[in-house]
Amino acid sequence: MFGRERIEYKTLEQVRVMRRAGLVVADALDAVRTAARPGMTTADLDALAAGVITAAGASPSFLGYHGFTGVICASVNEEVVHGIPGSRVLAVGDLVSIDCGAIVDGWHGDSALSFVLGEDGALDPAVPERAVGARSADDVVADLALVTATERSMWDGIAALATAARLGEVGDAIDDSITAAGDENGTAYGIVTEYTGHGIGTAMHQPPDVLNFRSGHRGPRVRPGLCVAIEPMITRGSAETAVLADDWTVVTTDGSRAAHWEHSVAVTERGVVVTTARDGGAAELAARGVTIASLD
Repeated sequence: MFGRERIEYKTLEQVRVMRRAGLVVADALDAVRTAARPGMTTADLDALAAGVITAAGASPSFLGYHGFTGVICASVNEEVVHGIPGSRVLAVGDLVSIDCGAIVDGWHGDSALSFVLGEDGALDPAVPERAVGARSADDVVADLALVTATERSMWDGIAALATAARLGEVGDAIDDSITAAGDENGTAYGIVTEYTGHGIGTAMHQPPDVLNFRSGHRGPRVRPGLCVAIEPMITRGSAETAVLADDWTVVTTDGSRAAHWEHSVAVTERGVVVTTARDGGAAELAARGVTIASLD
């Protein structure tokens, strides 16, 4: 089951169970994004996700993980990842990143998304036509562009995995995508390097690391059974980060806003499938010339 680097390679049947866990995560994230409103606390969002996971008969991956006290990570504005849900009240114009994991029959799914909060909920990145709260129209457009660039880079990384010989090609694709988005938007985005994607399966975090940037490391060979979480973390400024006194919350050192997107992806004999995307990644990957694998 394990390769030279102790990577846990999965059978097709095991990937099917991971798909079930992934769909629970997708439901929880959809519920949080749909319900989020100014005036709610991050603890309110945590309770929503907990309800969805419990109702599905699954267990949360994050709760109790090395002492973590939330079902989700809720990171706001300059918080990059690992924000602890609590009393923080969400405001119009906040950039909110939600990370969620669930376990079904011992197998994990892990996914994250980001959105900008408007008066009536999450804003559509395609319609950034007005100021939001105390933020200028230019700031809102820039935050939405960051969210879009980060999501796009994730999908470009997933598409690269579909044809990659080595896992390092995923980081190359993410890096190239963010560079192109920065050129297009006139923004020098920062790619956070201290935190990476990871293998996933019977544990939420396991080998191999999945870099979000171009490096000299080719990484392990990509072969059937490899399951990884691909998760770029991108800032509107410096990529340097610090951890707050709670020993969890990661923030940008320059106060710039950050976005975080993540999907869990399985490589099978039939191709790749995004276990945490409702359509398996079909729409986004088709636009990049990739057909997803069937798990039937």
